Amino acid sequence: MSGEHDSSGRSSGFSSPPCYASEIAPDYFDPMAVDDDQARDVARWRNAERNRLRAERQELSVADRKRIELELRNRLRQLLRDQFGGARGKVFSAYWPIKGEPDLRPLMAELHEAGVKVALPLVEIKAAPLVFRRWKPGMRMVRGDWNIPVPPQDAPKVTPDIALAPLVGWTADNYRLGYGGGYFDRTLAALEPRPFVIGIGFEAARLETIYPQPHDIPLNIVLTEVGCRFEEMNA
Repeated sequence: MSGEHDSSGRSSGFSSPPCYASEIAPDYFDPMAVDDDQARDVARWRNAERNRLRAERQELSVADRKRIELELRNRLRQLLRDQFGGARGKVFSAYWPIKGEPDLRPLMAELHEAGVKVALPLVEIKAAPLVFRRWKPGMRMVRGDWNIPVPPQDAPKVTPDIALAPLVGWTADNYRLGYGGGYFDRTLAALEPRPFVIGIGFEAARLETIYPQPHDIPLNIVLTEVGCRFEEMNA
């Protein structure tokens, strides 16, 4: 399913999920079709896709994972140079890898040394937007939500100019399949100005659609080990 379109034919970034998503054409769109049954259908479909994609990435060999992570770090470094002059002085929100996500920590340390203000997101209040705190190599970390290491409470809070979004799955129109908690979309909706958001994931995790719902916000760019794709409206 593609997103709702304006008069120019470009995606507006918002659309409604279909009922019985797997039984209809991917480009089907009914703007009046939002209801509880549809939301449940799409939630079940997304959960099944999360489980499938997470299982597939956990099966990657050590050699393949290291190769992909190196390629991702190189491509992200080049993207930051091309789009942000290296991002020196900017706040760059990264992530601490979990559940088979690409490990970008070597690049985080490199960016810190180059003068980029690296930050990590964390949950401080359940069902609220994420908070971002400064991170430095070697700093004392504490256990946050889901036991993810996060900066301590005395690390300064910051607002990101650039934010990474780890992807369980992704689409060519730059929608993200995450873990289902809604934190990332909730955070993007609350941030003003909104950061430039880079989705980071595996090429094999591409989906035809996630059947976008009204709260889903497209990323500015999706970056995988084979290249990057800019969101249509920013291309």
